[in-house]
Amino acid sequence: MNKNMLRWAGIAVLCVFLVGTAEAREQDVREAIVKVYTVHNVPDYYNPWAMRGTQQTTGSGAIIDGRRILTNGHVVRDHTFIQVRRFGESRRYQARVKFASHQADLAILTVDDPHFFEDVEPLTFGELPEAQEEVNVYGFPVGGDTLSITKGVISRIEHQTYVHSSVPLIAVQIDAAINPGNSGGPAIVDGRIVGVAMQGVPQADNIGYIVPKPVIEHFFTDIENGRLDGIPSLGIVPQVMENPDMRRHYGMEEEQTGVLVTKVAYGSSVDGILEPEDVLLSIQGQLIADDGTVEFRPKERTSFSYFVQQNQVGDTIEMEILRNGEPMTLDITLKHPMQRDWLIPMEMYDVLPTYYIYGGVVFVPLTKNLMRMWGPNWFNAAPKEFVVQLQNNVVTEDKDEHVIALRVLAADVNQGYHTESNWFIESVDGEKVRNLQHLIELIEAGEGNEYVEFRNPGGKRMILDREKVKQEEEAILAIYRIPQDRSDDLM
Repeated sequence: MNKNMLRWAGIAVLCVFLVGTAEAREQDVREAIVKVYTVHNVPDYYNPWAMRGTQQTTGSGAIIDGRRILTNGHVVRDHTFIQVRRFGESRRYQARVKFASHQADLAILTVDDPHFFEDVEPLTFGELPEAQEEVNVYGFPVGGDTLSITKGVISRIEHQTYVHSSVPLIAVQIDAAINPGNSGGPAIVDGRIVGVAMQGVPQADNIGYIVPKPVIEHFFTDIENGRLDGIPSLGIVPQVMENPDMRRHYGMEEEQTGVLVTKVAYGSSVDGILEPEDVLLSIQGQLIADDGTVEFRPKERTSFSYFVQQNQVGDTIEMEILRNGEPMTLDITLKHPMQRDWLIPMEMYDVLPTYYIYGGVVFVPLTKNLMRMWGPNWFNAAPKEFVVQLQNNVVTEDKDEHVIALRVLAADVNQGYHTESNWFIESVDGEKVRNLQHLIELIEAGEGNEYVEFRNPGGKRMILDREKVKQEEEAILAIYRIPQDRSDDLM
């Protein structure tokens, strides 16, 4: 055999070896993919003492180190029972949730039966991919029961609002659609996980989003101590400063850029440190542009909150600000997760609604979960006075919860109020209400008075006779099949 023939024979062997290696790697990925079967029982926020009944859904996941399964938070939300099935197998195993970050839409499951993890090599993680990189998404979308593999290209990387939590976080857009059932499946580049399939855009073709490595990594670091703290925030409402006259008004030099602080949430990480009309110039040494973006990689930009959200609760970050035209450098300790700064909680899962019933009046806090009871088109269908509050959603010194008189359970004691609903409660017996627990305290504090008066911001009153309330309370609960006058968290 001459040298040329030997060389071509060697190349052929090498090609066969490379193809075989690729096939083996693909097979390894497939072996680690699981289908997740979940039974959900969702609370009824309009009848907060009741549940809406069970429903069953499916999702996807990937086996990772430590006998764990990585999937989406929304795949296991409000679960009552979970099973998983490995690729190519028929047996389902019962699983349980170890941790779920609904803000990041991620969850870790495990299976107590050790046979489930036998003879499978856990998947490992790659880095945040580059735009135009090819990515394969593995999962079990609707339309069949076997594993599906779709190929796409990384389109862009920037902050997007996660549908499951309404929280803006870094996300990766791909041109492969994410269909129901795909959720929780791994996005793979070169045999490694670079993200978790999260959501699609129903009104657009072939646009899907994955939870990327930085968010996954934050989640894993957070739970290392056995406790989930969540994603921190500064607790401010910023405004972009793209208008040159606005920048000059706040004493900014020509080369300076930043965003304006318009509000500071009471009790937030920067309460007492930042002030309205401060200008944020940089964060963690990264300059903030006038449109509120930072460069997180060369020529790639996203929201400046990226450099806050990369940190854990309790970490300290450095910020440069401009106050009255004077630059200052501040160290900010991130005290608590972002939900503590919200007046109206965003979507909540795996918890029961909070409620209190007095004289047949059902009092609840205003939450995003409640608004969503008006259906998929809740933004237009829910009471406008509810929705508009989302525009000013920060805790203040005198209020950390909107209290609503949601509805009236008709009884003799509340005659004349039977059609009242969706009241904001401003005060009880003339004292402003801070939250639902405070409302209860005010009612109980006035036990010596003959009447209790509830007033809404428009000045309307609802007055109840305290003695009649006591006499009818048990009967009202019995008639409406309500087990107790308040939720367990208020007992």
